[in-house]
Amino acid sequence: MKTEIENALTTLKRGGLILYPTDTVWGIGCDATNAEAVEKVFQLKNRSDKKSLICLVSDFKMLNEYIEDVPEVAYDILKYAKKPTTIIYDDPIRVAENIIAEDNSLAMRVAKDDFCKKLIKKFRRPIVSTSANISDAKTPQSFAEIDPLILEGVDYVVNLHHEKKSGKPSAIIKLKNDGSVKVIRK
Repeated sequence: MKTEIENALTTLKRGGLILYPTDTVWGIGCDATNAEAVEKVFQLKNRSDKKSLICLVSDFKMLNEYIEDVPEVAYDILKYAKKPTTIIYDDPIRVAENIIAEDNSLAMRVAKDDFCKKLIKKFRRPIVSTSANISDAKTPQSFAEIDPLILEGVDYVVNLHHEKKSGKPSAIIKLKNDGSVKVIRK
């Protein structure tokens, strides 16, 4: 795993794209603070830049570095969640402008997967995590189902868990600074 982390780190630092296993599905990732790298993700997926992307952070400390004001309820939701849970927060800071939604929000998930946590901790910045498929195509359930265009379009493919079936996409919850909570995806 150490070699895979080092190779992925090198790619992320150069502004490249990685294809990697997450705690949910296979993902395309890049440095969430690098606008050019984020743009490459939109181009590779043939995805409108009006659709937002999810970012992964390693822990609550990192979450607080990239969200202006994390609502207290977020910690409870994440602490008791039974499955990977992405929360959409208002007022993200220190991330690429093109990753922020039009309503000034950003979807972030605290990674549970061991590889992801270690990679993000070493990288010291959030990384993009979007499903490894062309926009509007089916999300691959395993590495073998990933479209060749995606495989060829990334700069590095992490060589872990190629045989493992993907989990389900994360739950998505939107938290507003006014305290309201809205479930987007269960």
